Amino acid sequence: MAIQPIRIFGDPVLRAKAQPVTTFDKELRTLVKDLTETMLDAPGAGLAAPQLGISLRVFTYHVDGVTGHLINPDLSLSDEEQDGPEGCLSLPGLRFDTKRAFGVVARGFNEYGDPVTVEGTQLLARCIQHETDHLDGIIFIDRLDRETRKAAMRAIREAEWGDGPAPEVRISPHSTSTFGPIR
Repeated sequence: MAIQPIRIFGDPVLRAKAQPVTTFDKELRTLVKDLTETMLDAPGAGLAAPQLGISLRVFTYHVDGVTGHLINPDLSLSDEEQDGPEGCLSLPGLRFDTKRAFGVVARGFNEYGDPVTVEGTQLLARCIQHETDHLDGIIFIDRLDRETRKAAMRAIREAEWGDGPAPEVRISPHSTSTFGPIR
Protein backbone atom coordinates (compact mmCIF):
# COMPACT_ATOMS: atom_id res chain seq x y z
CA MET A 1 0.00 0.00 0.00
CA ALA A 2 1.21 3.47 -0.82
CA ILE A 3 -0.15 6.96 -0.43
CA GLN A 4 -0.30 8.55 -3.88
CA PRO A 5 -0.40 12.19 -4.99
CA ILE A 6 -3.91 13.45 -5.75
CA ARG A 7 -4.47 15.13 -9.11
CA ILE A 8 -5.60 18.75 -8.84
CA PHE A 9 -8.37 20.49 -10.80
CA GLY A 10 -7.14 21.30 -14.29
CA ASP A 11 -5.49 17.91 -14.82
CA PRO A 12 -7.03 16.42 -18.00
CA VAL A 13 -7.48 12.95 -16.44
CA LEU A 14 -10.19 14.45 -14.20
CA ARG A 15 -12.26 15.31 -17.31
CA ALA A 16 -11.98 11.95 -19.09
CA LYS A 17 -14.59 9.22 -18.79
CA ALA A 18 -12.95 6.30 -16.96
CA GLN A 19 -12.85 2.84 -18.51
CA PRO A 20 -14.77 -0.09 -17.00
CA VAL A 21 -12.72 -2.60 -15.03
CA THR A 22 -12.58 -5.92 -16.87
CA THR A 23 -9.82 -7.71 -14.95
CA PHE A 24 -10.11 -8.35 -11.21
CA ASP A 25 -6.54 -9.16 -10.31
CA LYS A 26 -3.78 -8.33 -7.83
CA GLU A 27 -3.09 -5.04 -9.62
CA LEU A 28 -6.71 -3.95 -9.08
CA ARG A 29 -6.55 -4.92 -5.40
CA THR A 30 -3.37 -2.82 -5.06
CA LEU A 31 -5.20 0.12 -6.65
CA VAL A 32 -8.08 -0.25 -4.16
CA LYS A 33 -5.57 -0.31 -1.27
CA ASP A 34 -3.73 2.75 -2.62
CA LEU A 35 -7.02 4.62 -3.06
CA THR A 36 -8.10 3.74 0.47
CA GLU A 37 -4.78 4.70 2.08
CA THR A 38 -4.59 7.97 0.13
CA MET A 39 -8.23 8.85 0.96
CA LEU A 40 -7.77 8.17 4.67
CA ASP A 41 -4.48 10.09 4.77
CA ALA A 42 -5.92 13.17 3.01
CA PRO A 43 -8.43 12.80 4.86
CA GLY A 44 -11.47 12.57 2.62
CA ALA A 45 -14.88 10.93 2.42
CA GLY A 46 -14.15 9.41 -0.98
CA LEU A 47 -11.55 9.11 -3.73
CA ALA A 48 -11.89 7.97 -7.33
CA ALA A 49 -9.16 6.32 -9.42
CA PRO A 50 -8.97 9.26 -11.89
CA GLN A 51 -7.92 11.44 -8.96
CA LEU A 52 -4.76 9.31 -8.82
CA GLY A 53 -4.34 9.57 -12.60
CA ILE A 54 -5.80 6.12 -13.30
CA SER A 55 -8.71 6.09 -15.72
CA LEU A 56 -10.63 3.13 -14.31
CA ARG A 57 -14.15 3.00 -12.83
CA VAL A 58 -13.13 2.46 -9.20
CA PHE A 59 -13.68 4.53 -6.08
CA THR A 60 -13.34 4.21 -2.33
CA TYR A 61 -15.38 5.83 0.43
CA HIS A 62 -15.17 6.42 4.18
CA VAL A 63 -18.44 7.68 5.65
CA ASP A 64 -19.71 7.38 9.23
CA GLY A 65 -16.84 5.05 10.15
CA VAL A 66 -17.50 2.66 7.25
CA THR A 67 -14.79 2.22 4.62
CA GLY A 68 -15.54 0.53 1.33
CA HIS A 69 -15.06 0.57 -2.41
CA LEU A 70 -17.11 0.09 -5.55
CA ILE A 71 -16.05 -0.93 -9.04
CA ASN A 72 -18.07 -0.23 -12.21
CA PRO A 73 -20.90 1.45 -10.25
CA ASP A 74 -24.44 1.78 -11.56
CA LEU A 75 -26.65 4.15 -9.54
CA SER A 76 -30.38 4.38 -8.86
CA LEU A 77 -31.26 7.72 -7.28
CA SER A 78 -34.16 8.73 -5.07
CA ASP A 79 -36.57 11.45 -6.18
CA GLU A 80 -36.01 13.24 -2.87
CA GLU A 81 -33.21 15.82 -2.99
CA GLN A 82 -30.70 17.25 -0.56
CA ASP A 83 -28.68 20.45 -0.75
CA GLY A 84 -25.56 20.78 1.33
CA PRO A 85 -21.85 21.53 1.46
CA GLU A 86 -19.57 19.51 -0.78
CA GLY A 87 -15.83 19.60 -1.31
CA CYS A 88 -13.29 17.63 -3.29
CA LEU A 89 -9.73 16.49 -2.67
CA SER A 90 -8.93 17.70 -6.21
CA LEU A 91 -10.09 21.22 -5.25
CA PRO A 92 -8.34 21.56 -1.87
CA GLY A 93 -10.00 23.83 0.67
CA LEU A 94 -13.08 24.69 -1.41
CA ARG A 95 -16.66 23.83 -0.38
CA PHE A 96 -19.93 24.83 -2.01
CA ASP A 97 -23.55 23.82 -1.46
CA THR A 98 -24.45 21.25 -4.11
CA LYS A 99 -27.76 19.57 -4.94
CA ARG A 100 -27.78 15.80 -4.96
CA ALA A 101 -30.29 12.99 -4.61
CA PHE A 102 -31.04 12.23 -0.95
CA GLY A 103 -30.73 8.47 -1.40
CA VAL A 104 -28.86 6.08 -3.65
CA VAL A 105 -28.69 2.38 -4.42
CA ALA A 106 -25.33 1.64 -6.02
CA ARG A 107 -24.63 -1.69 -7.67
CA GLY A 108 -21.19 -2.78 -8.80
CA PHE A 109 -18.41 -5.13 -7.80
CA ASN A 110 -15.81 -5.53 -5.10
CA GLU A 111 -12.09 -5.98 -5.77
CA TYR A 112 -12.57 -9.72 -6.35
CA GLY A 113 -15.36 -9.29 -8.93
CA ASP A 114 -18.18 -10.24 -6.56
CA PRO A 115 -21.44 -8.27 -6.99
CA VAL A 116 -21.99 -5.59 -4.34
CA THR A 117 -24.91 -3.31 -3.51
CA VAL A 118 -24.42 -0.21 -1.38
CA GLU A 119 -27.49 1.72 -0.17
CA GLY A 120 -27.25 5.06 1.53
CA THR A 121 -28.78 8.41 2.26
CA GLN A 122 -27.47 11.86 3.12
CA LEU A 123 -23.63 11.91 3.27
CA LEU A 124 -23.12 8.39 1.92
CA ALA A 125 -25.49 9.11 -0.99
CA ARG A 126 -23.69 12.41 -1.66
CA CYS A 127 -20.29 10.70 -1.58
CA ILE A 128 -21.29 7.88 -3.94
CA GLN A 129 -22.79 10.35 -6.43
CA HIS A 130 -19.71 12.61 -6.18
CA GLU A 131 -17.26 9.76 -6.78
CA THR A 132 -19.33 8.27 -9.62
CA ASP A 133 -19.32 11.73 -11.24
CA HIS A 134 -15.50 11.61 -11.15
CA LEU A 135 -15.66 8.38 -13.15
CA ASP A 136 -17.66 10.26 -15.80
CA GLY A 137 -15.27 13.25 -15.94
CA ILE A 138 -17.66 15.44 -13.93
CA ILE A 139 -16.49 17.57 -11.02
CA PHE A 140 -18.96 18.78 -8.39
CA ILE A 141 -18.63 22.43 -9.45
CA ASP A 142 -20.21 21.39 -12.78
CA ARG A 143 -23.44 20.84 -10.82
CA LEU A 144 -23.53 24.32 -9.26
CA ASP A 145 -25.93 27.04 -10.36
CA ARG A 146 -24.46 29.79 -12.53
CA GLU A 147 -23.69 32.29 -9.75
CA THR A 148 -22.20 29.72 -7.39
CA ARG A 149 -20.13 28.26 -10.25
CA LYS A 150 -18.76 31.75 -10.97
CA ALA A 151 -17.83 32.11 -7.28
CA ALA A 152 -16.16 28.67 -7.40
CA MET A 153 -14.11 29.61 -10.46
CA ARG A 154 -13.03 32.83 -8.76
CA ALA A 155 -11.98 30.84 -5.66
CA ILE A 156 -10.05 28.39 -7.87
CA ARG A 157 -8.17 31.22 -9.60
CA GLU A 158 -7.30 32.72 -6.19
CA ALA A 159 -6.20 29.40 -4.64
CA GLU A 160 -2.47 28.72 -4.24
CA TRP A 161 -2.83 25.63 -6.40
CA GLY A 162 -4.98 27.39 -9.02
CA ASP A 163 -2.24 29.18 -10.96
CA GLY A 164 -2.23 26.82 -13.95
CA PRO A 165 -3.96 27.33 -17.30
CA ALA A 166 -7.64 28.28 -17.28
CA PRO A 167 -9.57 25.15 -16.29
CA GLU A 168 -12.39 23.67 -18.32
CA VAL A 169 -15.80 23.82 -16.67
CA ARG A 170 -18.62 21.72 -18.06
CA ILE A 171 -22.27 21.35 -17.25
CA SER A 172 -23.00 17.81 -16.17
CA PRO A 173 -24.96 15.88 -18.81
CA HIS A 174 -26.22 13.53 -16.09
CA SER A 175 -29.41 14.17 -14.21
CA THR A 176 -29.28 13.92 -10.45
CA SER A 177 -32.65 12.79 -9.21
CA THR A 178 -35.48 14.98 -10.50
CA PHE A 179 -33.46 17.98 -11.58
CA GLY A 180 -31.47 18.03 -14.77
CA PRO A 181 -28.35 19.90 -15.75
CA ILE A 182 -28.26 23.48 -14.54
CA ARG A 183 -28.27 25.93 -17.40
